[in-house]
Amino acid sequence: MSLISIGTMAFDNVETPFGKAENIIGGACTYISWSASYFTQDLHIVAVVGDDFPQKELDELTARGVNLDGLQIKKGEKSFFWAGKYHSNMNMRDTLDTQLNVLADFHPVLPPDQRNADYVMLGNLTPSVQLEVINQFIERPKLVVLDTMNFWMDTAMDSLKEVLKHVDVITINDEEARQLSGEHSLVKAATVIQKMGPKYLIIKKGEHGAMLISGDEMFIAPGLPLEEVFDPTGAGDTFAGGFIGYLAMTDDISFDNMKRAIIYGSAMASFCVEKFGLEKLKELTMVQIEARAREFKRISDFNLD
Repeated sequence: MSLISIGTMAFDNVETPFGKAENIIGGACTYISWSASYFTQDLHIVAVVGDDFPQKELDELTARGVNLDGLQIKKGEKSFFWAGKYHSNMNMRDTLDTQLNVLADFHPVLPPDQRNADYVMLGNLTPSVQLEVINQFIERPKLVVLDTMNFWMDTAMDSLKEVLKHVDVITINDEEARQLSGEHSLVKAATVIQKMGPKYLIIKKGEHGAMLISGDEMFIAPGLPLEEVFDPTGAGDTFAGGFIGYLAMTDDISFDNMKRAIIYGSAMASFCVEKFGLEKLKELTMVQIEARAREFKRISDFNLD
């Protein structure tokens, strides 16, 4: 099944308690696509970069089966740049610098042959830009997943609520779920958010796992204890890529299959944080991914008899 990812492709400067990495490749679309490429090959990117973005990185994505026809390359302009520093607990970070560059006036254009996509991952972008993408599809995709953040809740809540009317799944963290819903209880928050449009709510809880909620159904995936976490940057996008990549591969959007997709997304995210940037994602094998998914099952499986 065809999968389109819309989001940022960027340069990142990252500082964690384990060290620094400068001008590494990042961006939501990049992490999503690398993660999803382990599950499905009919992949498409809709994004924008400057002519400073390395051709080598684009060639590697193409080699992974990612179609770049929807990628805009702006000559003479610079790609999006972000710099951040993580606190000692790795759950909090300070943004040190953000340079929108080509992203400042980005208007995505879906190639004609991609306007019938089956699965759509709307990476974290301005809600109005996400809506621009949705309006270009000829027919409603089989599944639309949206990622967002508290910044858009602070600055573009009306636009965000409009986009939510057109999506099936929203992925946010627990703090964002409370802000969007106005409810402290995550169960109540899910009820409020689902009334805004999404049938499914995924609440990402970092090292503590993830929740999938739809109506009265709920699934909680554990966090996998890791010996070392070097860089959490991109973990949420890697999770989203694994989640929707698995769904596109299996072409099954039942709640039970979404539970499996949550585990595979969590497995991919757990790999991502083990090295800086995309480094770990570029060296994985399906054998490693399956083993990591089974580890999630092992630590959460029990029998009441």
